[in-house]
Amino acid sequence: MADSRQIYGLDMAIHHQPLGFSYGEDVTGPMPEIRHLNDIRASLRDPDCEGPEDVYAIAMDVARMQDREELNKRMLLFGVVTYAAGRLGEEPVRSQGHIHRISQHSGWSPPELYEIWQGKAIIYMQEYVDDDPGRCFAVIAGPGEKVLVPPGWGHATISADPNTPLTFGAWCDREYGFEYEAVRAHKGLAWYPLLQGNNIIWQHNSSYIPGRLQVVTARNYPEFGITEAPVYQQFIDDPARFQFISRPEKAAELWQNFHP
Repeated sequence: MADSRQIYGLDMAIHHQPLGFSYGEDVTGPMPEIRHLNDIRASLRDPDCEGPEDVYAIAMDVARMQDREELNKRMLLFGVVTYAAGRLGEEPVRSQGHIHRISQHSGWSPPELYEIWQGKAIIYMQEYVDDDPGRCFAVIAGPGEKVLVPPGWGHATISADPNTPLTFGAWCDREYGFEYEAVRAHKGLAWYPLLQGNNIIWQHNSSYIPGRLQVVTARNYPEFGITEAPVYQQFIDDPARFQFISRPEKAAELWQNFHP
């Protein structure tokens, strides 16, 4: 698995039958949790849809063994997720919409930094999970591209290509937690992604005030010091680089009027 270091910054492999991961000799990680279709029906446009029973596998806290102490000290955690190919009825394979629970150590709902490894992704995000969702964005990203979700925003990760499984890594707060109640109360996020052939179109969720969806491509984030290198390798090179994930107050000015 040595070649994966250049791609991901970690010596690991992704598997799809069954969904999961294997780790190199110097990498540790948990057995992946499998999210089944029944687990996410409440956040889908059609809760009765058909699709793969195992929708995605998620492994939180993947790391090189020599990085464990530093990650704990900095309250950082690296997660890896891989999706099944296919579709969920008329929708693409996707995660449940959620917001991040407020971390006790920071008092903030933490941001999250995604890096796409395989497939094509759309990171959908909205400012609020309230009747007025505020600004809404769909960020299109391919392998090697990064997407930053700011603190407190509702979001979901969508596979934009039903023929290719999506895999991504993400930097998270070590006290990560997902809150689903507000999203489920609104029958999902403010915009539903739908597959038309192999293309994504968008349908507004009538549980929210009508608004505008901005579809954009992934960008670089030089204001946060992020480079084009694999995000785990960036941590190896500079362990302080992603402190704004677990301590978002350090970037408080950058979150104001943030544009993904």
